[in-house]
Amino acid sequence: MTAATTTDVMILGAGAAGMMCAIEAARRGKSVTVIDHARAPGEKIRISGGGRCNFTNIHCTPANFLSSNRHFAISALKSYTQHDFIDRVKARGIAFHEKALGQLFCDGSAREIIAMLTDDMREAGVRLELATEILEVSPRDGGFATRTSAGVFHSASLVVATGGKSIPKMGATGLGYDIARQFGHRITDTRAGLVPFTWASNMHDSWGALSGVSLDVRAACNGASFDEAMLFTHRGLSGPAMLQVSSYWREGDAVATDLAPGIDLAAHLKAERSARPKTSVWTAIADILPKRLAQQFGTEAGSAPSKLADLSNAAIEEIVAGLRDFRIVPGGTEGYRTAEVTLGGVDTARINQKTMESQLVPGLHFIGEVVDVTGHLGGHNFQWAWSSGAAAGRSF
Repeated sequence: MTAATTTDVMILGAGAAGMMCAIEAARRGKSVTVIDHARAPGEKIRISGGGRCNFTNIHCTPANFLSSNRHFAISALKSYTQHDFIDRVKARGIAFHEKALGQLFCDGSAREIIAMLTDDMREAGVRLELATEILEVSPRDGGFATRTSAGVFHSASLVVATGGKSIPKMGATGLGYDIARQFGHRITDTRAGLVPFTWASNMHDSWGALSGVSLDVRAACNGASFDEAMLFTHRGLSGPAMLQVSSYWREGDAVATDLAPGIDLAAHLKAERSARPKTSVWTAIADILPKRLAQQFGTEAGSAPSKLADLSNAAIEEIVAGLRDFRIVPGGTEGYRTAEVTLGGVDTARINQKTMESQLVPGLHFIGEVVDVTGHLGGHNFQWAWSSGAAAGRSF
């Protein structure tokens, strides 16, 4: 390709947000080109939800998102809701089901969602350039010039939908942040989100031996709490509860965990003291908690009295308090390697919340994960992709 190709809208990134934006813009009569370095579109969609794609959440609200401006996402989420996307999935004939906490998954494969989007792009006339590297983006005559490995594209509008840094093995980079800075936008601090914790060095050997143990907990950190499952691994703590609080955690913070939410553990132990006074308190606790976990607490307690008959009400209450507020200071997280999302991103202070357009550079838009808007686990981040993509696409 020697001569530059002209397109009304150039979209960088063929993920969920980029494809949604492309469809909406093309349906409004715009010529649209989408480019991506990957060999296939929607790679994050394909691997999500164990291959079944948790494509949205029926309970999604602005309260399910983190941002330096907690009000920013409201407009886009209201203009294109989870119900709008569900209607789209139903119209396509894709079977789906609800799991815990409003999470919606395909009955079959995540590839059905990708096929729906790529078919819609094809029908709308979107040009899709895959396995294409973005080499340079620059302003040009009131528009933009995008130099790629497939040639140069001139466009009136440029949409950055390149995602964040999470899962670098899939090719994730900080390109979108570099482009934003180039055009004068600030990037808020970025870090791995929805990511497992790693053990501190003093806990690795003892607590890491519980790998495979899981239980329902209430996990809390920095004012946020979640009632979901926690999983012990050789490396640290994982499971939905830990992934959720990881988005609120900062280095050195403790994660507080109620290991028996909704259960009157003290009453259980006092009843067992009457019925089985010679029984170890940790054996009685194993009626409620996983046996290996209860044994680990017994090991940690050392030579302290453990027979129920030897424990006063106050001693029982103290033990229960430790299980109700079990605090761990993680050594860190597994980082972007396994993180589902990137926290932070392009500062929303200079982005129009209704159109996702830059307030500094007309025609420049930022959508999806590259923006400083991050959802909770459970389909909320995909909903942000659909909503922000639709908002930008419908603005052309």
